[in-house]
Amino acid sequence: MSLTPDPTFYPSPGMAMKAAPERIAYVAMLNAVKNGKHDAMGVIDVDPHSTTYGQLVDQVDFQRNDNELHHFGWNACSACLCPQNPHPHMERRYLIVPGIGSSRIYILDTKAGRNRLEIVKVIEPEEFIKNTGYTSPHTIHCGPDGIYGSALGSASGDGPGGIFLMDANTFELKGAWEKDRGPQILAYDFWWHLGHDTMITSEWGTPNMVKDGINPELLLAGKYGHKLHIWDLDKRIHLQELDLGAEQQMVLELRPAHDPNKTFGFAGVVVSLKDLSASIWMWYRENGGKNGKWAVRKVIEIPAEPADPEKLPPLLKGFKAVPPFVTDINLSLDDRFLYVSCWGTGEFIQYDVSDPANPKKAGSIHLGGIVRRAPHPKKPTEALNGGPQMVEISRDGKRVYFTNSLYSPWDEQIYPDGIRSWMVKVDANPEGGIKLDEKFFVEFDGLRAHQVRLEGGDASSDSYCYSDAP
Repeated sequence: MSLTPDPTFYPSPGMAMKAAPERIAYVAMLNAVKNGKHDAMGVIDVDPHSTTYGQLVDQVDFQRNDNELHHFGWNACSACLCPQNPHPHMERRYLIVPGIGSSRIYILDTKAGRNRLEIVKVIEPEEFIKNTGYTSPHTIHCGPDGIYGSALGSASGDGPGGIFLMDANTFELKGAWEKDRGPQILAYDFWWHLGHDTMITSEWGTPNMVKDGINPELLLAGKYGHKLHIWDLDKRIHLQELDLGAEQQMVLELRPAHDPNKTFGFAGVVVSLKDLSASIWMWYRENGGKNGKWAVRKVIEIPAEPADPEKLPPLLKGFKAVPPFVTDINLSLDDRFLYVSCWGTGEFIQYDVSDPANPKKAGSIHLGGIVRRAPHPKKPTEALNGGPQMVEISRDGKRVYFTNSLYSPWDEQIYPDGIRSWMVKVDANPEGGIKLDEKFFVEFDGLRAHQVRLEGGDASSDSYCYSDAP
């Protein structure tokens, strides 16, 4: 064990932004068409000076193809430097990779060799369910006292879903996190404000509500998630419920401010039943301080686009419009730019959120989309399907990567011609504005790319305990 902190751990987001650029990216790849290939974790060369730039340079195949790999994360990160539970001699080495389809978790060693990955442990579904009471693990975050994960449901595939804990050294499952969940039943994402001992969680649906695709009856009845939940992170108890309204369906990705002194963050809502728009909501603490109540307000609305019904999938023909379907968001480490993936329209949007209550659109590109099928500059005659989806930002905020697959059953409904998967890179101007890197266009043969993580950390895999503010 090293006697000095892992060099990829940083006390503050500002210090992380000064780190050397990433050279490789890790990408979860899943087999959605049962073509004999296995699910895998890929290694992408993202070093523009390399002869293999923009190529898949290695992958490790898993034993199965039923995992539906989703939001994997690190065993340890900058949260190890937090004063309430410091353990700076941990190492950012292992990727914790959950499968919401199989309830299986893979532990991958990233230091088996240069650009190589090795499976060092597999937690089978029986063990996961027995030790947590949950099923369908979905999102992994490294916390100040271990590994945290979210799960969509109970052992039966119904509610409640919630948070589970894992030892960061042995990967032993330590059970459910909640001591008092209050009214919370549905689960999806979670994040925290470490400086305020607060966790935020969001809602999607139980495994039985989502595994066969979007259920129109549940959707139109407003039964998918439409709330945020506020928790005491230290005591593990539910404090407050913030209801966005049943017409706001599927409150998914959460991105809190990286500055630990700030008490705001952004939540993405997939679709409004009122007009098929999508939206971004800001949560915040009223009156500041550590004792104020939390509140939420809509700060961005993205309208649906009129479309020829003949160009729409069966689920949408009657609406004669393309919903934006905001399925992922991400926030730069300086808390200045918010990136929004519109998986339906194919638009990828950059907002200046220097004033978080009043975002301003700063840049936009199109790629794929249900109707638009916008091509990439590297292959200008090739119509693309899928759309901007899982998005990751480099620590310095200058490079943004995204992939185009959401979730297999939902992929088939929205893009019934079968998603052909790709990954792209966007160059971001520090003062605002974005442009596609015309040389970076990765295609995945027979597999679908989902979550992206960057070597040494990225904008959505670390949390910090120290502010850069004077």
